[in-house]
Amino acid sequence: MEEKISTRQGASSCRRKGGSGKKTLAAVVAVLVVVAAVALYPYFLAGAPKGGTIYVRPGTSLEALHDSIARHIGEPYAGRVVKLLSWSKARIAERHGAFVVTKGESAARLARQLHGGASSSIRFTFNNLRTKEEWIEKAGSLYECGPEAFRRALNDPKLCAKYGKTPDNIINILIPDTYDFYWDVTPEKMLNRMYDYYNNFWNSDRKAKAQKLGLTPDQVEIIASITEEETVKPDERGKVGRLYINRFKAGMRLQADPTVKYAIGDFSIKRLTDAMLMTKSPYNTYRVNGLPPGPIRLPEKSTIDAILNSKPHSYMYMCARPDFSGYHDFTSNYQEHLSYAHKYQQELNRRNIK
Repeated sequence: MEEKISTRQGASSCRRKGGSGKKTLAAVVAVLVVVAAVALYPYFLAGAPKGGTIYVRPGTSLEALHDSIARHIGEPYAGRVVKLLSWSKARIAERHGAFVVTKGESAARLARQLHGGASSSIRFTFNNLRTKEEWIEKAGSLYECGPEAFRRALNDPKLCAKYGKTPDNIINILIPDTYDFYWDVTPEKMLNRMYDYYNNFWNSDRKAKAQKLGLTPDQVEIIASITEEETVKPDERGKVGRLYINRFKAGMRLQADPTVKYAIGDFSIKRLTDAMLMTKSPYNTYRVNGLPPGPIRLPEKSTIDAILNSKPHSYMYMCARPDFSGYHDFTSNYQEHLSYAHKYQQELNRRNIK
């Protein structure tokens, strides 16, 4: 009996030692997991403190990349990204493009993008632009080639002819909207996309409406550009556009004040003088017959559609209302127009607007 008892006690002792070993191993594993988590946390879980865009040109070194990330996002984050790239032996000198970093994005994620060369597109939204030069400066500020490359392209007669345009009316294909292009896009590639969009916008339905008005799509855009400068009221644009169409079809000079301001190069003018009306320019519709050679601003799609869908009327004259509401008084009678104009001039004098 004593031997049996001794055997059971030995077996019990063995089991206790085995359980203790497993607990020790589990504890070691837990410690290793914690150590690994602490070590990897900055790379996989700690995100960028803020968003930004990193621009990488061919030949960029890891040091230069580090400086760029540090400048736009932050120093600790830059160090983690570059360390991961160094470990993975990424060929940063072969990368080319813009890499958008969102707030909270992990260093590992950005390193993976840079390692694989998965650059981001840059969103280009434009509206409420007047001149070609304004568009050039806006596009040039976003994309690698810069303003001068866009300036050369939009003033190149041969390139403009590729789209059936001239340097004066090439902006007809620049329909205001939101576009996405890669940072290293060339001006010609961008214009190709813009031209596709322009052709899609001017579908068969819109072309038919323009033809019914006796106009080409480009002529509609020119009238739309004058209309937008003439009135700030969207609900009046169809009527104003139709008035200019009436004048154009009747062979009258448009005599649109905004075209004089465009010719002078100063849209801040409040009151045009007789000398201003005599400004020599193909855009001054007080001196030249027909439409100017190109738009005086980049018209919005809504304005183009307002003109295409406008109701016919017989108005040939309009004058800003003296209440400065932004609306106009319309008439087909020249003497009545002079009466409206006199009231408006009197109000300008009363307000001492020169």
